[in-house]
Amino acid sequence: MKTATVLELKKELKHQTHAELLELCLQLSKFKKENKELLTYLLFEASDEDSFIQNVKDEISEQFELINTSSYFYIKKSVRKILRNVKKYIRYSKKKETEVELLLHFCLVLKNMNPPIHVNTSLQNIFERQLLLIDKAIRTLHEDLQYDYNLELDQL
Repeated sequence: MKTATVLELKKELKHQTHAELLELCLQLSKFKKENKELLTYLLFEASDEDSFIQNVKDEISEQFELINTSSYFYIKKSVRKILRNVKKYIRYSKKKETEVELLLHFCLVLKNMNPPIHVNTSLQNIFERQLLLIDKAIRTLHEDLQYDYNLELDQL
């Protein structure tokens, strides 16, 4: 089966009735957990971005507390999993401020983690790569926000 382009899908969706669109959305939400999560964000959390950011930060902190610290192998696997979730939430939001906030929090928790990450090259590389992404995202923001976020970035 050949997948249609976004433009083709958009044209076809314009011809659907309200009830048909509703049914299509519900069908999408049944097939993938990610579709359901995106729909949840768009319907319930997009209107209050600050509480969404705070909820994700809390989730990041909880996930870091649950990491098995017996070896760096398990730490790396867990950190990558947490980072994948953070990136997913960033994709849902599509706002640079949210991206900067979440990545700053991720890096802060990662830096303060015990055992220290500077001992392991892979973890250090993950940390430094995220710092570069934060810096890149900060440059696209308004000057006042750039200043505030650069102060936080410098503390890391």
